[in-house]
Amino acid sequence: MSVSIYYSARRAAPLTEAESAAVERVVTTRAKSFPYDDEESLYLDDHGRGDELLTGSTKLPTGPDRWLPVTAHVLDSVTELRRAVEGAEWHVHLDDADIPWDEDTGYDLPGMRDADLAAELGDLCDPE
Repeated sequence: MSVSIYYSARRAAPLTEAESAAVERVVTTRAKSFPYDDEESLYLDDHGRGDELLTGSTKLPTGPDRWLPVTAHVLDSVTELRRAVEGAEWHVHLDDADIPWDEDTGYDLPGMRDADLAAELGDLCDPE
């Protein structure tokens, strides 16, 4: 069974040239810093319908040792996108569960940056 993060932005006005350039910068920069070549990272669809500015999804890894780093990277990427595209209505969710927005931290999940939890999950893949 796979779990994915879905993200979309809607607004009546299309992206401006500056916003389009900012989105491209975020996508390019975040792709270069993605930690795993063999996992899905931020992916934006190249089609929008109606008032959709951006839509995309990322299938999360099945290995527990990679789940938190990939989740953090993708949510940080979507946070940067949201800050680059003002005035849009964003919807970000992990399958059926909405991921809340916080003005200070952006998109975040409890424990996502917990080093001890990440180590515990890593130990599940490499038991002693």
